[in-house]
Amino acid sequence: MVFSSAIFLFLFFPLAFILYHIVPGLKAKNIVLIIVSLIFYSFGQPRYMILLFASVLINYIAGFLLCSDGPHRKAVLAVAVVLNVGLLSVFKYLDFAVDNINALFGAEIPLPGIVLPIGISFYTFQGMSYVIDVYRDRSMGTKNFAKLLLFISFFPQLIAGPIIKYHDIAEMIDDRRCTAADTAAGLRRFIIGLSKKLLIANTAGAVADQVFALDGGNLDARIAWLGAVCYTLQIYFDFSGYSDMAIGMGRIFGFRFLENFNYPYTATTIKEFWRRWHISLSSWFRDYLYIPLGGSYCSKLRTNFNKFVVFLTTGLWHGANWTFVLWGLWHGLFSILEDVGIVPARKLEKGIAGRIAGHIYVMLVVILGFVLFRAETLGQAGVMFSSMFTGFDFTPEKNLILHNLLSTTNIAMILLAVLFSVDWLPRIQKRIGVLSEKKQLAWSAAAYAAVFILFIYDILNLSQATFNPFIYFQF
Repeated sequence: MVFSSAIFLFLFFPLAFILYHIVPGLKAKNIVLIIVSLIFYSFGQPRYMILLFASVLINYIAGFLLCSDGPHRKAVLAVAVVLNVGLLSVFKYLDFAVDNINALFGAEIPLPGIVLPIGISFYTFQGMSYVIDVYRDRSMGTKNFAKLLLFISFFPQLIAGPIIKYHDIAEMIDDRRCTAADTAAGLRRFIIGLSKKLLIANTAGAVADQVFALDGGNLDARIAWLGAVCYTLQIYFDFSGYSDMAIGMGRIFGFRFLENFNYPYTATTIKEFWRRWHISLSSWFRDYLYIPLGGSYCSKLRTNFNKFVVFLTTGLWHGANWTFVLWGLWHGLFSILEDVGIVPARKLEKGIAGRIAGHIYVMLVVILGFVLFRAETLGQAGVMFSSMFTGFDFTPEKNLILHNLLSTTNIAMILLAVLFSVDWLPRIQKRIGVLSEKKQLAWSAAAYAAVFILFIYDILNLSQATFNPFIYFQF
């Protein structure tokens, strides 16, 4: 079940909202959220419910033991991390490992054919963060199994994040309020995210899918760059739209999740890009891998090695394919080049000319990286790269393909995507914040009216749309 489906919008979510608000007391409300979250997960893959429970139970037992003063806390932590990583590796990487062993040694080991459980990368990382935090500070733990189950299984963020840390919402589990203003703000944020998904991401994604489905003989530089740019826009609006919906729903139920995106395409360096892109994942790797490895508090060589490991792991986290590995290393390469000064990061962050050059540089790195990310094989990525830089044979057949791709609707949505990739809305909101209360109310009313119109348009779009799940469901 996806947030942009009719069954979720008009059945599941309204019923969950009503049940939550009619039951008395916070404990009962938490139980309702646990039940509806488990129903939500079982709707897609009921057979993997036991895996979700096993993950929660492993981390609960580990956290329970780590809350004590026992002499074997390091061993408990090690076992918990191994079990978490082991479960993730078996279900996500076993086929990949067997396939590479067969290719490397000429073996014929049959592939296990394991279906990837939805959301396993996200809830595994949440569980590990909880255990590591309790190891570092016993006060961060809980002996209440239901609280940990709610933390990990809460349906707005269960499938594709943001990756939440227990200590960020522990107090909210025990004490929270949901006012009418919170509900209104949450619904507005949800509708904005839904619009990003249905109106922009799906339109850009349709163009990208058509381009990446073409063989090399039907590609030229114009078509290949169009497909690469459209996928770059699709993945941002798809995932940031999902994050908006998750954050909005969290607020409706009284939870305040941290932001997951902050206009990453306005960055002028790759370091800044990763401070703005998928913030919850970036901060996870920073806190639980980069810093434990030594972070930047060591020699330059060791620091760059630490970055190499982090970006390699980031690529692997996204999927069991060499395209994802190379995508992670591609970003790691430029992060290291900025760190050693080969790419003049400081100059790219200063002055108008420097920032313009920085934006161009970042977008080139990001777009080329997303070609790797989107390609199903390294061969397909190679064909795309070749067409992007050498495809100057503009035949009538290719002109027709380009003409069909550049419909009026597609052009309009691409322009909207570019427009809303820039942070002009927060700038306007900041200016509105200094206006009189009466003018602020007028602006607020206008904003809610605009969002209501967007929702109507979303419904009309949804009635005609084909099934298109969120990109990050596969991770």
